[in-house]
Amino acid sequence: MPPERLLQAVWQHQRLVREELFLLDGRAVRILHPGFLNREGGPDFRDAVIQFGDASPVSGDVEVDLQAGGWHAHGHDTNPAFARVILQVLWEGGRMVPGMPAQLALVNRLDAPLGELGFWLNAEAETTPENLSGRCSGPLRQIAPEEWCGLLQQAAEIRFQSKASQFAACARQTGWEQAFWEGLFRGLGYKHNGWPMQCLAERRGRWFLSESAPLVLQARLLGIGGLLPADVTRLPAGSANYLRRTWDHWWRERDAYADCQLPGSLWRLHGQRPANHPQRRLALAAHWLAKGDLIAKIERWCAEEVPAAGLVDSLLAVLQIDGDDFWSWHWTLRSPRLPRPQPLLGAARVTDLAVNVILPWLWARAVEGKRPKLRHGLENRFFSWPAAEDNAVLRLARQRLGVGGRPPTPWRAAEQQGLIQIVRDYCDRSNAVCGGCRFPELVRKWGELAAENPGSAKSM
Repeated sequence: MPPERLLQAVWQHQRLVREELFLLDGRAVRILHPGFLNREGGPDFRDAVIQFGDASPVSGDVEVDLQAGGWHAHGHDTNPAFARVILQVLWEGGRMVPGMPAQLALVNRLDAPLGELGFWLNAEAETTPENLSGRCSGPLRQIAPEEWCGLLQQAAEIRFQSKASQFAACARQTGWEQAFWEGLFRGLGYKHNGWPMQCLAERRGRWFLSESAPLVLQARLLGIGGLLPADVTRLPAGSANYLRRTWDHWWRERDAYADCQLPGSLWRLHGQRPANHPQRRLALAAHWLAKGDLIAKIERWCAEEVPAAGLVDSLLAVLQIDGDDFWSWHWTLRSPRLPRPQPLLGAARVTDLAVNVILPWLWARAVEGKRPKLRHGLENRFFSWPAAEDNAVLRLARQRLGVGGRPPTPWRAAEQQGLIQIVRDYCDRSNAVCGGCRFPELVRKWGELAAENPGSAKSM
């Protein structure tokens, strides 16, 4: 039996006798697109396009398991992340079970012997199959790198101004300070927990008292968020001591905040780095709120002259706290004590907060206050900001657009934001085979305009 990694590569590259594929129930199956490899939690492939028998093609996810029993053994049947799975790809078939997705066994359907496929996997299977790139990949290869960079920057500008307009709209209802905290909490939630973090921030007027100490605010935020474990006996000794102290504060207050408590089930706590756990993010936010000078420090940072190479470190110095007796030494309430203290905020997260929260919020205020010099300065910071860490959206974007080997030089956060905007505007509104997508035609027109009038495409 082959390793699952080989089976995933076989599926991604469609190393199959594709005209002879039949489901376990006997229906013919046509793979119009195998989907995009998912390196995070959930099904192995997202957004495949498959035709079952004579039915119309459908879009959904694909899970790869060596045996049919893996569906129940791995808990996929009860995991909502697998609700869109339309096909389970297996090595060997078995008896059909009611309630399962359609099943396809690959044994005897490979286009080469297993030994040859194993050698291929080690040699070159990590590359993206050329025929799985989107329809825009051809036009993108026809434009010069500087024009591709210009297109990304225009998309980044749209994304930046869209975020700023959201802050302005929120500020009209709640004020600039509250809009800032809602955006900052949402950013601290990272990609999986932005919504519950924002819900906490929206209730800030209820639970925030300026004279509160960090531990009191931590207890309040963890309690309102439903993130305080009730059982302290199963925690490491250091965690149990901290939890007792937080409960000592929370049990006296919880009835007063019953109207704004969130259910613990609202949080997604699996499939993320320990450093991004919401318990730790809330502990950091409690320090910011207790100190009370974060917005003033950010405004001073905005007025300073900072070279592009020092942008991340300068903002990190503003956002970083001196330390926390517990959270500098623990990732979560259940994790053991770390061998050495770790900062509550890293450079990668600072970049995400800068481009998604702090710079758009400052820019929106500059526009509202009719301060063009400040506005242009903030735009320069945004377009000069160093690149953030790679992520699943960016990897998917490069795969779909066929530009994995053509990053702009230098690769900056703005270009990354532009790539994400293109995915949101076009890829997310189409399917894996680019049905009805207008982006390929836009790229062609962009290239034609650039060829006829160098530099003019930037204002398209």
